Amino acid sequence: MAENHALEMVQDELGKIEIAPEVIEVIAGIAASEIEGVATMRGNFAAGVAERFGRKNHGKGIRVDLSENQIKIDVYCVLNYGVSIPKVAQQIQDNIRQALLNMTGLETDEVNVHIVNVNFETQEDHDNDE
Repeated sequence: MAENHALEMVQDELGKIEIAPEVIEVIAGIAASEIEGVATMRGNFAAGVAERFGRKNHGKGIRVDLSENQIKIDVYCVLNYGVSIPKVAQQIQDNIRQALLNMTGLETDEVNVHIVNVNFETQEDHDNDE
């Protein structure tokens, strides 16, 4: 869940640009989901119910803290069984940093990856059951 106010970026005499923390959540969530080995992102019960009704929550499993002119991101995800946890976590960090830099021009101070579970069931196993 995002904390604090929008991140304000001033652009000379043209005006100002504000980026809401929810935007950073969405960018980080999509970037983390793109990594092979990430099964799902952790969410709360309401997010799970919303997804069952077809509404995708791209900010799920991401917590953004904008304080003291720093951007700290916490990522909570479930990985597939058998992947290298340190390698996948590093790829998540790199992909989030790069996506935020490319899309917003912002550099993150911290990207903390929290592995909250391991998914033992693969899609292939699920297809064989049917």
